[in-house]
Amino acid sequence: MSEYTPRLKKQYNEEIVGALKEKFQYTSVMQVPRLQKIVLNQGLGDATADKKVIESAVQEMGLISGQKAIATYAKKDISNFKLRKGMPIGAKVTLRGDMMYEFLDRFISVSLPRTRDFRGINPKGFDKRGNYNLGITEQIIFPEIDIDKIVRVTGMDITFVTSANTDEEGFELLKAFGLPFKK
Repeated sequence: MSEYTPRLKKQYNEEIVGALKEKFQYTSVMQVPRLQKIVLNQGLGDATADKKVIESAVQEMGLISGQKAIATYAKKDISNFKLRKGMPIGAKVTLRGDMMYEFLDRFISVSLPRTRDFRGINPKGFDKRGNYNLGITEQIIFPEIDIDKIVRVTGMDITFVTSANTDEEGFELLKAFGLPFKK
């Protein structure tokens, strides 16, 4: 019986490592940057007024990622926003390992093409350390979400954390995985 390996993980081990090693002249395969985790984060300011917003966001994030999401809480009081320390104000999920590769595969091949007026993702989302941040305006691009059941359309931030040292290395890694960057 053979062990199941996600398609992108297999592609990374068989093709991407060799290509990046050759391109950046690494002496060891351990120097080749790799994807460490993908973090999905949803900030919900309206949750201060309605508690059901958080519950539906946590449920949707769980459907999208295939892993249980958690609520995030305010760290301090902000009176202008009617916010108290400890109030739920968002939802997040961190994906690692096979779940991360599965999500990335679905995201690239199914979800991104469903985005309205999609012409590629902005290559300016790097943070000088090889990590990439991407904002999505509506969660309905994910096929797991039933449009009839959503309470309201919300966006989310997706962070791709890599072991790359520079933006150029991170860019090449994500491009090799198939993320469609704008020219």
